Amino acid sequence: MKILKYILFSLLLAVAMPSEMQAKRMKAPKMFMFGFSASFQDSIIYMTDVQEVVGAWYDTKTKFLLGRQHYSYQLKDFLATNKQQPNRVCVVMYALSRKEAEKKFIKLRKEYTVKAKGKYDVRYLTLSEFKFEPVDMSE
Repeated sequence: MKILKYILFSLLLAVAMPSEMQAKRMKAPKMFMFGFSASFQDSIIYMTDVQEVVGAWYDTKTKFLLGRQHYSYQLKDFLATNKQQPNRVCVVMYALSRKEAEKKFIKLRKEYTVKAKGKYDVRYLTLSEFKFEPVDMSE
């Protein structure tokens, strides 16, 4: 009888816990991000400035930026139309603080400039050239 009560209690907890522990989608007051783009066909690397994006959404539990693929597509579309660079792989790096985002930016830039010893042609996109637009992830 005790075993049956224990099993029922365990099942009840298993059903009740996930609903309470679900992460929430939250709109960040400020999110800092930058873009990185590379291609398997050439040695040109594009990097954007660290940008402050107001209205970006993130998952409170994992701290993941929601709609990352939309931000990547923004950069990919910009490079395809304005720089005539189609078929590029684009990645967005982000952080909740500017300091953390700049730390990631410097580490990635160092990887492709200093450590690569001139293998890559690194080109920077300034804020006046390209700016991320916030993606509404409220639904």
